[in-house]
Amino acid sequence: MLDVLSNPAFWQYFSIPFVAAFVGWFTNWIAIQMLFYPIKPIGKPPFLGWVGILPARAEKMAQITTNNTLNKVGTVKELFHAMDPDKIAAHIATIIDRQLPFYIEEIILRENPTVWEVLPEVAKNRIIEEVRLQLPTTVHRMMQDISLNVEQILDVHHLVLHQVLKDRSIINRIFLSCGQKEFDFIIYSGAVLGFFFGLLQMLAWWLYPAWWQLPLWGIFVGFATNWVALRIIFQPLNPIQIGPYVLQGLFLKRQPSVAVTWSEIIANDILTVENVIQNLLYGPKSDRTQIIIRTYIRNIVDDVAGIAKPVVQWVVGLEHYIHMKEAASDRVISLTASALGDTEFKRQEANLLKNMLSTRVKELSSTSFQDFLRPAFQEDETKLIMIGGILGFITGVLQYFITFG
Repeated sequence: MLDVLSNPAFWQYFSIPFVAAFVGWFTNWIAIQMLFYPIKPIGKPPFLGWVGILPARAEKMAQITTNNTLNKVGTVKELFHAMDPDKIAAHIATIIDRQLPFYIEEIILRENPTVWEVLPEVAKNRIIEEVRLQLPTTVHRMMQDISLNVEQILDVHHLVLHQVLKDRSIINRIFLSCGQKEFDFIIYSGAVLGFFFGLLQMLAWWLYPAWWQLPLWGIFVGFATNWVALRIIFQPLNPIQIGPYVLQGLFLKRQPSVAVTWSEIIANDILTVENVIQNLLYGPKSDRTQIIIRTYIRNIVDDVAGIAKPVVQWVVGLEHYIHMKEAASDRVISLTASALGDTEFKRQEANLLKNMLSTRVKELSSTSFQDFLRPAFQEDETKLIMIGGILGFITGVLQYFITFG
């Protein structure tokens, strides 16, 4: 026994499966790192530098997030209604109401300071109270009108793209949070599969110890461990009952827990109430939103003027009166955009959307659900597997010269 252990050939053969296990682990680990990191380019990619595959393709990932996931769990109208537009309207009205006298005075002073200065306090208070009386109903009706037309004025793809390009790490968070267990499995399964393939490699080397075997097996181990791990994660697509056991892709088995994780990220980082309202007010389709808001605010100004409207127009001047209505509209638009920054309100809105999204994701078929993680690999699956093969080849060459050279 001691003679065997003291024989260098024994340790050479003995090392083969362990080196193969390292190759399987290391190549899979490198492949995952290259998929996500670095978020910002290092050097000059793709030949003189590198940037994570997913961050580099943030725009395409945003499109996939919209088309392959969000569109499958609800329409634009359903997503907006999940946020409870009535609650949003009430919150906006409350925020505006807090500083209403200041806003009214600011608008009128800007257009005709003399008129406001000579108005009796009773008249000023009457204007403020009249606006305050109409504000909640007007904002509520305004939000209802936006809700009815939200399919035409909320650009979800632009919203997602804007957030992803502003913070490319969001894409990493989505895939890493939803698929962390699967990525860990890919890395550690590389070691297990590599060790198994190493046993075959050891037998082949014993039968025919040609110098090219180790590099060739290195390619095979690096390639095969990635390929097998990916298949185990996503296949079988649908559950297969074999006696007391159920076979299904590892990721697909975790649909309920992934649904919660994915929904939290979407609701808290992308489709926040603040981001949605910003898109409605200033996005590519915001013209319609602003027309709706201006129509309602102009009506408030006319209603407050009441039967004295001709006199008010004469005193203020028709041009100043029109400018005053536009100034009031601009103020409401800017206040609406800034009124939704309250942390507690955003949390409540995020929970409403998260619950809706989570329920819908849990109800998806396995075919639809796999798209929540599969695109991360599909983008460069071949490249990742080839990287494994190349690194395996390099390790095989080093193994030959270091161990058997």
